[in-house]
Amino acid sequence: MNYFVEGLQGSGKSTLVQKLSDWYPGYTAIREGEYSPVELSWCAYVDDDQYHRILEKYPDLRLQIEEKTYSDECRKVICYTKIATDNRMFYQDLEQHEIYNNRIPFETFQSIVLRRYRKWESDRMIFECSLFQNIVEDMILFRQVDDDDILSFYKRIREALGSKEYRIIYLKAKDIRGNLETIRKERSDEQGHELWFPMMLGFFNGCPYARSRGLKGEEDLIRHFSHRQDLELRLCKEVFPDRSIILESKNYSQEMFN
Repeated sequence: MNYFVEGLQGSGKSTLVQKLSDWYPGYTAIREGEYSPVELSWCAYVDDDQYHRILEKYPDLRLQIEEKTYSDECRKVICYTKIATDNRMFYQDLEQHEIYNNRIPFETFQSIVLRRYRKWESDRMIFECSLFQNIVEDMILFRQVDDDDILSFYKRIREALGSKEYRIIYLKAKDIRGNLETIRKERSDEQGHELWFPMMLGFFNGCPYARSRGLKGEEDLIRHFSHRQDLELRLCKEVFPDRSIILESKNYSQEMFN
């Protein structure tokens, strides 16, 4: 069995991933930014020429880059957020090589996503945000794909996963605003300055979806999260009905996964 832990930001995904890892010690937990056989969030996806140019541009980080690089057929996957440096330009450069946020043509994006799900062979995995969050956000916020077309794409993902044994554990947030308040406090510095929320709000305000509709600010962000959760629950019920476990956020026990 494999587990995909999904839900909105602040719904408790990281906590559940840790609990599942503790409950099932024979499993491997893959968290955001770590190398995943299926997901590419927070990773640069480059060809050999691009990879060698990166090594040449950042010689002082060469050993770290090589340590955090994985081969994917004719491409390299660099888990760049796991590389420690004070050089902010490095992160900005590598971010441009992610596949999300409309950085590559849509057909190419779909092809990469489907191929990686199709070729995934490992088992006993616990994935954080590796099925819905990043793909759905890309398609809504940057490619402005409508819900029915997103649903159709996930039917192709279901086909790509084939006969793999997996369960989607979706943590449904009853209080999206309250969850955001919690995560805003948790991701603040010692002086109480918020670190995550201003970045999240800037990300939303600047995306094509928000700009084309005149959306901006916390209330519109919450409405977007509400829409996204409704869509992801629809994916669970219509595309993965036999593979999904929908739980109230932060209200579950180990027995629910047996």
